[in-house]
Amino acid sequence: MTNVLIVDDHPITRTGLGAVLQTQPSYHVCGEAGTVQEAVAQFDRLRPDVTLLDLNLPDGYGVDAIRKIRRIDPDAKILVITTYEGDEDIHQALQAGAKGYLVKGASHETIFRALHRVEQGAVFLPQPANNTLRNRSSENLTPRERQVLSLIVAGKSNREIGELLNIKEVSVKAHVTIILSRLQVSDRTQAVVAALKRGLEHL
Repeated sequence: MTNVLIVDDHPITRTGLGAVLQTQPSYHVCGEAGTVQEAVAQFDRLRPDVTLLDLNLPDGYGVDAIRKIRRIDPDAKILVITTYEGDEDIHQALQAGAKGYLVKGASHETIFRALHRVEQGAVFLPQPANNTLRNRSSENLTPRERQVLSLIVAGKSNREIGELLNIKEVSVKAHVTIILSRLQVSDRTQAVVAALKRGLEHL
């Protein structure tokens, strides 16, 4: 019997995933959680064989939960199932220690195949996720550029960004130019779209 902890902020989704797992006698839902804090506490208490985890949680990013769970048990087997499809989301989840990555809407067959692979200690990445990672830009933004990009996504002007980060407006303009170049876009609107699509930022 494989004990599975389901982590998702929507009770209906947790119920739906639980119903899917109950169609197979070899899987048992041992617990549920709806936040990062609950996920870590439930994992520590239940020590499931596999944790099914969403990245979009109300008290933080799911990757934080992955890191905290892996600090409790470095061998924890975590399968991400989320709506986020960006290359940065996939990259960060795998770097944090997730063993698999599924996008919500995956078939029941795919979910069971992923659970089996992850439980065996193998990495499961469906072809679309593999393709997304393969096409990931090698041009990474610096921490300061990530700060500027986050404020661009928040709708701040160059002047406002300068005031918030305590840097000159001309420096902000230089950062914006570099960000546009690295994201391979031509204006701020396209930068916002690219940042959200890739998972560099979330609304």
